[in-house]
Amino acid sequence: MFLLAAAALTTSCSKQPEPAAPASKLEHAPDIFRVKFETSKGDFVVQVNKEWAPFGSDRFFELVQSNFFTGARFFGAVRGFMVQFGLSADPKASALWMVARIPDDPVKQSNRKGRITYAMRGPGTRTTQMFINLVDNVRLDKDGFAPFGEIVSGMEVVESLYTGYGDGYPRGNGPVQDLIQTQGNAYLEREFPRLDYIKKASVVQ
Repeated sequence: MFLLAAAALTTSCSKQPEPAAPASKLEHAPDIFRVKFETSKGDFVVQVNKEWAPFGSDRFFELVQSNFFTGARFFGAVRGFMVQFGLSADPKASALWMVARIPDDPVKQSNRKGRITYAMRGPGTRTTQMFINLVDNVRLDKDGFAPFGEIVSGMEVVESLYTGYGDGYPRGNGPVQDLIQTQGNAYLEREFPRLDYIKKASVVQ
């Protein structure tokens, strides 16, 4: 659904709490907070700086608090570019969140290696999809991609996530986003079994 331009962006785990639906209003996040991602390759920690992108930070906090990321795959991993995620393992959750758009944030920080940013397809289209820059992608700044946080530990884990499928269809051999949204992990486990995934994401001190 949210693809960055071609040159830009376009395993089962134990039973976890079902993701909650988005609230009618964005939940206010702390000014600075950290989120630990436990993944199939190890752990990494994101520090979010709300001053960088307030709307994006609030949405990220809301997603973590509602268990949205549990079981989600890193479905768009392109070596030397970025790792994209943010589609739910549960298609029912995807259906609820895909219409919960957030306002745009001005770009205050550059898309440097290790920074995390929302994917979008134009103004006013951000919902849940995001990517971690694997290299400096400063060319994305002028197109409105506003980083809201950065990896503060475990960048080597992010760099080790499986990239063998490359970009998503039709630009690469990776998954079709529409099918992830409608079928969730049933589709990904069947067709793309080597994708790494998130076991748990939680706010940490």
